[in-house]
Amino acid sequence: MYNGRQLRTKHTKWVTLTTMAIVVFVVDATIVVNPEIEEAVAYGSEIDQPVYRNDLQKRVIYEGDQVWRIYKHNDSVNELVQHYDEYGSYSIWSNEPSTADIFIRSYMLDNVESILKDCGINYQVLIDDVQEAIEEENTPLSMEMQEELEGRKARYVWWWQGVRSRYPRPRPLRYPASVHGVGGPWRFRGHRMEWTSYHRLDDIHGYLNYLAETYPDVCSIQTIGNSIEGRPLKVLRISNGKTNAPAIWIDGGIHAREWISPAAVTYIIDFLVENSESLETDYYILPVVNPDGYEHTFISDRLWRKNRRKGVNCAGIDLNRNFGYRWGGKGTSRNMCHDTYPGNKPFSEPETDAIRNFFENSLADFKAYLSFHSYGQYILYPWGYDQRLPPDYRDLDSVGRQAAEAMKKAAGDNTVYTVGNSAITLYPAAGGSDDWAKALLKIKYAFTIELRDTGRYGFILPARYIIPTAKEALAAIQTITEVVKKS
Repeated sequence: MYNGRQLRTKHTKWVTLTTMAIVVFVVDATIVVNPEIEEAVAYGSEIDQPVYRNDLQKRVIYEGDQVWRIYKHNDSVNELVQHYDEYGSYSIWSNEPSTADIFIRSYMLDNVESILKDCGINYQVLIDDVQEAIEEENTPLSMEMQEELEGRKARYVWWWQGVRSRYPRPRPLRYPASVHGVGGPWRFRGHRMEWTSYHRLDDIHGYLNYLAETYPDVCSIQTIGNSIEGRPLKVLRISNGKTNAPAIWIDGGIHAREWISPAAVTYIIDFLVENSESLETDYYILPVVNPDGYEHTFISDRLWRKNRRKGVNCAGIDLNRNFGYRWGGKGTSRNMCHDTYPGNKPFSEPETDAIRNFFENSLADFKAYLSFHSYGQYILYPWGYDQRLPPDYRDLDSVGRQAAEAMKKAAGDNTVYTVGNSAITLYPAAGGSDDWAKALLKIKYAFTIELRDTGRYGFILPARYIIPTAKEALAAIQTITEVVKKS
């Protein structure tokens, strides 16, 4: 076992070897990264940002790359782990008090292993080949299944709007001539949403459009702005029109690679719409806060996290470090090439600025602000900027524990969600949306919910876990809704 001085010595060796490896890599790639130039170019002019296109980009391949879990045996190990963003040997996926999950490119595996062994740091391989995990994660729907889904939904709309008084249940195998015509098109277009696979942005937006067109008395869409590449930010309002109803904000997909988040949020939408007659709360739901990054994970880089603002060699701002409360503090990096780069000022990004403008102009009585992420299975409450607690933290903790108990029962898997303050339970992260909602919007119940799993798959959660995870997310919403109704 090494003491603090020995570990610092090993850390110096780590830095030296890592810097050498990075220099070789950078020289080979003929890329020299200057953080100041990256930021200057990124914020030089909005017109430099491209309008999004649907053509395929070069796909990033992660063959041979791995995810390891490091076990921390003292504070010096934690210090070593946290220096990753200065030296780039690996990237942290999860950083808990006693462990850290790190993603390592194949060309750095030997170096990282050597240093860990020299320092007496134990580790475990969680994902042996990241590319294999990606390829096994999601089986896209066939064209035939997509067409069947659209037809099924269209038939359901025909039944709901036209003949349900005569037929108490929809008849999905009937194609009445009055609707289908003789070889003509369907009167109603369905959607492709289901929850056995992860869906592209067009499917999600198509589903929202379908709901607004099909259930106009309950659902409406507001495009609150556009992303850096011009994609719409669509908020779905679900309400049965009751006066003085409390409101809840729900969002997902602020970090692009966290696919389970938009999947769970759309599952919640489906349940709320199907049970809208009994609603006593209004819901404002933005399933994908980061549409450019989300699409980028499908067409180019599965593990992309940030939005798609362009620099010279680097791209992206961490949208969950870009909100305007304690911006730029702990848990952020001033290097645009890193995953926690917060932008050049609060609300510098059109995605976060659109959310701010929405709340500034909304007349809804918001009682809760819920943001879904992955992974780790946590229910986290402010403050995230530092290890401090808000005055009403006991209320937040109590509601969080109620939600965790409901989530444990929801899918029959006894899934455990840990409840606690963000900075104490995990790590400080300034500029987060929940801190902003709590501090400046004065919304009492502000939570960040980290969905499944605890690291076996991490961000690459197989699609077979969508429904059980989404059931847990829904249980949290139902619990918090009941609290809000009584407040």
